[in-house]
Amino acid sequence: MKCQYCDKPATFHITELTQPGGPQILHLCEHHARTVLQKDEPSPIKTITGALAKQLQLGQTKEELQKLDKKECPSCGITFFEFRNSGRLGCPMDYTHFESDLTPLLINIHDSLEHTGKRPSRAAANVDAQAELIGLRKAMEAAVQSEDYEKASQIRDKINEIQGDPKHPGYVPPADDGESGNDDTGDDGPKSDSQSSGGDSPASEGGGQ
Repeated sequence: MKCQYCDKPATFHITELTQPGGPQILHLCEHHARTVLQKDEPSPIKTITGALAKQLQLGQTKEELQKLDKKECPSCGITFFEFRNSGRLGCPMDYTHFESDLTPLLINIHDSLEHTGKRPSRAAANVDAQAELIGLRKAMEAAVQSEDYEKASQIRDKINEIQGDPKHPGYVPPADDGESGNDDTGDDGPKSDSQSSGGDSPASEGGGQ
């Protein structure tokens, strides 16, 4: 899909749900997304981020808001301040790390904690699985850093269990058996050539003498 302002691919898709005539969707490239954000006149993006800022400030003191803004996702590094200004999260783990802070926001804006729009079931399962794996890998790294190797081993086994279960969305298929077969054939090839070369050399030397 192309940007609404140029022929570049649209990498930002913004849905404004507060328009009187119904939902308004903007498809923008990175350049025009930044341009729209920098404009002084109201825009759907600014309306959304403005709503986020207002909802987050409800019931929050200045000190509480400053402390909240400093919270950072250990997976992607985005801070809550960056989310509050852009209206976008950085990775699936943000939903877990900022859960207690996002819950009142989602209730105020969406009037529900559950997504009620369209969401492909396979895509949703993949996102949840990746979020679970990211969390497990982070926990394993933390266990290793704290020298709790038994716990790290248990988490590693859990990751392997998920990736080895064909019914789990995080399943990672094993390497194709054909590849190992090709490797064996490749190993036999050089040996055969070596033997043939080795057999020819004495004959060649004998003929020369």
